[in-house]
Amino acid sequence: MITRTALVDRIMPVMEAAFDPTYGEAWNRRQIADALTMPSTHAILVDASGNRIESDEEEIEAAGFVLSRHAADEEELLLIAVVPNARRSGLGDTLIKALFESAKSRGVARVFLEMRRGNPAEHLYRSAGFEPIGERSQYYRMSNGTRIDAITFSRSIS
Repeated sequence: MITRTALVDRIMPVMEAAFDPTYGEAWNRRQIADALTMPSTHAILVDASGNRIESDEEEIEAAGFVLSRHAADEEELLLIAVVPNARRSGLGDTLIKALFESAKSRGVARVFLEMRRGNPAEHLYRSAGFEPIGERSQYYRMSNGTRIDAITFSRSIS
């Protein structure tokens, strides 16, 4: 079992490496820690080979993570990240598959996510079977003040 502190310690370097500060999408340490105090929030960590990291004792560096939250029979993918030097190696797909398995074990029937228009991860989401179901006009604000639309995606896993 991995403690919440160790989980946050392993998530933060991935977060800092993976998210472009231009878009302001990365969460800070406090946001991650606070989210993980809620029993409905779940995190999955993987190493560069796609193996799950599930123990504090494992001295393996995390290369990716997924953070999600569930309610009733729905799950929301909050964040997914892979360090830049491990991208295009299948880790994103591995994380999404692990999320689906984990969510299904909790009785989840549908997974949702929201992303900014133009996010390069859209290809990953679509290849995992997510389909767009809505938009929020000018929802995200970039660091320079520019606004970007949000797109909501959904996928059934039942």
